[in-house]
Amino acid sequence: MINSDPMGPLGFNARRRPGSGLLAPFFWAAGLIATALAVAVGALLAVFTAAAVALIAVVGGVLVFVAGFALRARRAMTARRRRDEGVIDAKKVGDTWVTYGWEKEGR
Repeated sequence: MINSDPMGPLGFNARRRPGSGLLAPFFWAAGLIATALAVAVGALLAVFTAAAVALIAVVGGVLVFVAGFALRARRAMTARRRRDEGVIDAKKVGDTWVTYGWEKEGR
């Protein structure tokens, strides 16, 4: 007789093999242990990934912080260099300051 029901082989009993009834609980327990192990490894990898992302964020923050200090120091040195530009020596003679070596360019 021809099986005319197209949905007949679907369901829980479709994959049962004769003779696997005795070992089925052992296979089920092995599958459960493998699933638990896979979940544990996945959770451990997720924790390591989160720790790596947090470490990258902290190192990046420290790098930006140090770069800010470096730029501030550079800006301060540039302002100091502009302020001292051209004056080689200055002495107080009487009530006035006399500078030596100062000339404006373009004269």
